[in-house]
Amino acid sequence: MSISKLLLRIAGWKVNITVPDYPKCIICVAPHTSNWDFFLGKLAYASVGRKAGFFMKESWFFFPLGCIFRALGGIPVPRKKGSSLVDAIIQKYNSSETMALAITPEGTRSRTDKWRSGFLYIAYGAKIPIVLGAIDYSTKDIIIERTFIPTGDVEADMKAIKDYYRPFKGRYPDKFSAE
Repeated sequence: MSISKLLLRIAGWKVNITVPDYPKCIICVAPHTSNWDFFLGKLAYASVGRKAGFFMKESWFFFPLGCIFRALGGIPVPRKKGSSLVDAIIQKYNSSETMALAITPEGTRSRTDKWRSGFLYIAYGAKIPIVLGAIDYSTKDIIIERTFIPTGDVEADMKAIKDYYRPFKGRYPDKFSAE
């Protein structure tokens, strides 16, 4: 048994990852209401022998944390408007043989109804699937069972993704909205 599986089992978490191990994909993770989501997600994905990078706001990439996050696959996300991160990540996918990135569409641990859509543009532009990962604190389940293929209709795609996540509960349920 891997250390990741052991740690999750000791903590009482169950992992159910049934989607194929796509060479390229985006892992959409919600609800995101706690910093613990990062650790649980990394452990769960590693428990089935997979690796994924992740987006994290650039303010976390200070020394020495920045070195650690980069070594774990972290990509800093600038907060300023007008950055071309979407295009840069599409190019990175197109030039890579394998690449998986985990994102939290809420973009914050605080309650928000406005989810960020960059992951949809990246997946559509790079022609890769999105796998939907949920961390449900009410049942202590980490689930990645569904693949979503973006249509290019960002509004309809976002609605379908929010509909999927609506039943799940974050660590702090009052901070999660899929409306």
